[in-house]
Amino acid sequence: MNPALGLGLLLAGLLTVEGLLKPNFSPKNHGAGWQARAWKGSRAVQELARRNTEFGFKLYKKLASSSPSTNIFISPLSISIAFSMLSLGAQDSTLDEIKDGFNFKNMLEKDLHEAFHFLIQSLSQRDQDRELSLQNALFIDQRLRPAEKFLTNVKNLYDTDTVPTNFQNMENTQKQINDYVSQKTQGKINNLIKNIDPGTVMLLINCIFFRARWEHEFDPKATKEEDFILDGNKPVRVPMMFRGGMYAVGHDDQLSCTVLETPYQGNITATFILPDEGKMKQVEEALRTDTFARWKRLITQRVTDVSLPRFSITGTYDLKKTLSHLGITKIFEEHGDLTRISPHRSLKVGEAVHKAKLKMDEKGAEGAAGSGAQTLPMETPFIVKLNRPFLLIIVEKVTNSVLFLGKIDNPTGK
Repeated sequence: MNPALGLGLLLAGLLTVEGLLKPNFSPKNHGAGWQARAWKGSRAVQELARRNTEFGFKLYKKLASSSPSTNIFISPLSISIAFSMLSLGAQDSTLDEIKDGFNFKNMLEKDLHEAFHFLIQSLSQRDQDRELSLQNALFIDQRLRPAEKFLTNVKNLYDTDTVPTNFQNMENTQKQINDYVSQKTQGKINNLIKNIDPGTVMLLINCIFFRARWEHEFDPKATKEEDFILDGNKPVRVPMMFRGGMYAVGHDDQLSCTVLETPYQGNITATFILPDEGKMKQVEEALRTDTFARWKRLITQRVTDVSLPRFSITGTYDLKKTLSHLGITKIFEEHGDLTRISPHRSLKVGEAVHKAKLKMDEKGAEGAAGSGAQTLPMETPFIVKLNRPFLLIIVEKVTNSVLFLGKIDNPTGK
């Protein structure tokens, strides 16, 4: 049997809280017809979002157990989209593994892919306060000649760009792909790939890009250098932002952690989970969709003094290694079945890289005025000081989709 030709899978995610450009953009598909279709697909979308969230927590726990006391930052949605696209080309036991590993099992294929289609369309949005975009691309070697049905499905269901590529010139191909990712993340993620495996004939790229301003910005004048206590009680100095205002907050006595919700402009929210001292592992082990739902019910609006470190971190992951621990192996092996991509070629995924970047600071839109003062009730503030390792979950509220998930163990990124 001929050795399998390689497919590559590259995923880039970016979350940055900073200024936005080109405010006069109105998203496509924003008419009454789109809304009617969205309602029709909403039940499947909600179900898919729940399954994606469960997968995200499962992946997070695997990463946390193999690398404790390190920063983690991933986009579960980005990873799920890429492998769902690949599942269009898989069958038999290779397809079953993807369905099991990504929680797609017992979901009709038609419902799965149409739900992803609705999700991608409904999440893509851009205005003066926020930008969220999901981009997919297939770089296909001229030798491959994929099945027309596969190309049609990835285009129609996942809005995927198809880019003709000469993989025999690896240097040019690498530059072409890195330039594409850099452009789609507006220069924030560069050099996603350092090399391409020989024999690669197709690379699948997925980028998720999110940029927004806080609903209530932090005043840079209130930011001060303070200690952040790492595991082992070792302190590092970080710029600590401060703001007092109305926030949804509460303490989970059952899991010994504080939960704080801080909204962005629009319909996206950051949830911070601060375990009590020595309780990080207990909270991590309890990460599930039902736990997250319980936290949402537990928090209430009240006057809160929030201290949050200003930081920027990047997470890069070899998904081939990580997903194998979740039972997804055949897609990376020569005897895997990806014949729905190319019936006459033996294909395997040669590499799967996920890179996500997070920047969090005081700023909102560049040059924009502050969001104004809040009138606060006269009550003693609830104090939330994120000065030791904490978890972060970024959620789009309409579809309940977890866009990003992570742990900030060391805000200095070391």
